[in-house]
Amino acid sequence: MSAPDKMHLLFTVVNRNKTEFYIDLLGNFEVNLQMVLNAHGTAGEKHLELLGLTDSDRAVIISAIRRDRGKDALGALEEKFRTVKGGKGVAFTVPIKSTIGVAIYQFLSNKK
Repeated sequence: MSAPDKMHLLFTVVNRNKTEFYIDLLGNFEVNLQMVLNAHGTAGEKHLELLGLTDSDRAVIISAIRRDRGKDALGALEEKFRTVKGGKGVAFTVPIKSTIGVAIYQFLSNKK
């Protein structure tokens, strides 16, 4: 029997109007669980104007992803952050140290 795949939480912070786009993109990396939190950036109006941003409404997408898929997902996000108009964002992973229950682990890791 092989060792279980390590899991990470992938945090993606994007403009709120691009949330569905990034949720769909992350679905290509066998992400079975995603949670979206609405957020508001802390930059003042002057800073937003200076950076050419129109608003500070953000979404934080939290995704459970296998470690072996995380690097590819981060690469795809980085590419989209550079090329999609209004699609800038920030993404990072945090390791999950443990889960309770085989069924939960199988669901999160997309293992049958």
